[in-house]
Amino acid sequence: MSKLLAIYLNDHLAGATVGVELARRLRSSNEGDPAFGPELAEICAEIEADRETLVAIMDKLGVGPSRLKPLAAILAERLGRLKLNGQLRGYSPLSRLDELEFLQLGVAGKRRLWRALEHTHAADLPDFELGALAERASGQLRRIEALHLKAAALAL
Repeated sequence: MSKLLAIYLNDHLAGATVGVELARRLRSSNEGDPAFGPELAEICAEIEADRETLVAIMDKLGVGPSRLKPLAAILAERLGRLKLNGQLRGYSPLSRLDELEFLQLGVAGKRRLWRALEHTHAADLPDFELGALAERASGQLRRIEALHLKAAALAL
């Protein structure tokens, strides 16, 4: 297996780890809000499943997970929580808006991962529906965009 493929997949695994952490935080912070909670819970479950799929793909391709990259990514995500959000403590409407924007970036990257693997390794991964995974990511992007617009109306 290509060294570059291993690096690429591990970079995406680090990103997926951050995405799961961020999706879980969004889910937790919004679970009592009927306008955001149910949709974020569904998106979070899908993002968790997508990360597990990536781990399975890496295993199928013989790519071992890096121990350092996901830990560094989680540390960076936690440090990102320290930014000012208009409140000294707690969750603010701006927190939700910012987190949804970061989540969109991650899901867009994940969609490109699935497309790249479909284009380059579909024959090596017949058990994985890479096109369907890319389409699911597109659906996640649409849903996150709708939530983002709701969050913008509340925050701005």
